[in-house]
Amino acid sequence: MDEQGRATTEEEAGYGIGAVARRLGVPAPTLRTWNLRYGIGPSRRSPGGHRRYDADDLRRLEEMNRLIKAGVPAADAARQVLRIRAVPPPAEAGPPPAVPAPAPPPALALPARAEIPTVAMLARAAIALDSQTVSEWIGVALSRHGVIWTWENLVLPVFDTICRRQAETGASVEVEHVFSDRVLAALAPLVRRPARPVNDRPVLLACAEDEQHCLPIYALAAVLTIDHHVETRVLGARTPYSALGDAMRRLGPAVVFVWSQRPETGDPAPLLSLPLLRPPSRLVVGGVGWRDDLPASVTRVASFSEALSRIGAALR
Repeated sequence: MDEQGRATTEEEAGYGIGAVARRLGVPAPTLRTWNLRYGIGPSRRSPGGHRRYDADDLRRLEEMNRLIKAGVPAADAARQVLRIRAVPPPAEAGPPPAVPAPAPPPALALPARAEIPTVAMLARAAIALDSQTVSEWIGVALSRHGVIWTWENLVLPVFDTICRRQAETGASVEVEHVFSDRVLAALAPLVRRPARPVNDRPVLLACAEDEQHCLPIYALAAVLTIDHHVETRVLGARTPYSALGDAMRRLGPAVVFVWSQRPETGDPAPLLSLPLLRPPSRLVVGGVGWRDDLPASVTRVASFSEALSRIGAALR
């Protein structure tokens, strides 16, 4: 606006998504997601027919961004912003009125317009380092289709895309880290003690010593917890065999599952050093890192379904 309150040429034309992204500090892919999922987007067109953000759109986005940074889920923030058709400009004096935080949604509740992402959509969000969108979409998929479907139809294909990109460009390590972090953040809360576990002795899951790829054991533990009501304990990445042995002695697990993804971590010899318990623990290993000369007492599985079958049989 000029000094007489008239609209300037820039405001008449509106703002492009790049200018809005720079002004708000919000990545352009996130702005597109807010538009597609929640209807928080540009409301006018330029003379050339391009979608443009006007002043009210900017204020809505600023409020959306503020609420999200304050910890309000994106879907709830969008509902609050959309209640007001025209957002008034901020007051010149005094603090802005407090916006009450919405009540926590029930577990696994989803906004009505939540969509299941495609592999390409989720990969693009990861490549853009848009961790919020990655988290939201993984949460939607887990809620709608469960862990196995999400793992096999989204997580693994996206990792394949990231790995191909790494092979072609030598980059994208940061993309792998962001995506891995968000997948782990979604899976870890699902691994909890069931209200009525079917097993008296827990299933203990760990990565082989120096094996840092721990997502498969969290996915397996989540399926055991949610779908089969099995009590588990997850020791995570890079578990020394001495620590695994100590945990076995303390917990007396019915099954011990050890994951190796890289050949450097797949030496089977340390498995022979694990304690022999009474009653005994069934030792199951998974992952492509294991060598072929596994001890006869060790069961090797090659798929998610086989792991569930073997663990289930050991608990009967």
